[in-house]
Amino acid sequence: MKRCYSARLVLATLIGAVLLLAGCVSQRESMIEQGYPPAYAAGFEDGYHSGKKAAGSYLDQFKKDVHRFQTDPQYAQGWNDGYRQGDEEQKALDRQIRNSTEQQRLYEEKKHNHRDRDLLKGIDTRGLENLK
Repeated sequence: MKRCYSARLVLATLIGAVLLLAGCVSQRESMIEQGYPPAYAAGFEDGYHSGKKAAGSYLDQFKKDVHRFQTDPQYAQGWNDGYRQGDEEQKALDRQIRNSTEQQRLYEEKKHNHRDRDLLKGIDTRGLENLK
């Protein structure tokens, strides 16, 4: 039962990531609709993907308009904010995947140990104590 739970958790995480990537509205467009300045939203989107890439994402690319970063304070602030958020989200996703994998490994180890105990049921193992 737990094995299915772990596999489902990993699958749900991957499906969620794909759905986020396949969204109809870009992050920048969504932020502009929410009232963020276009320069900030563009910087945030670039920084967000750059932060995810820096944290290990294979699905994102580093992107930074260096000239705009140096001359447009809104773009620079958006890029910095987006970078931090993307970096933190990618690290959290990686932790979640590592934890799920570790839970699966522990479950398999416990199942294996239980199976070994069942194999020894009814066998006199008292003489094995001297082998240590």
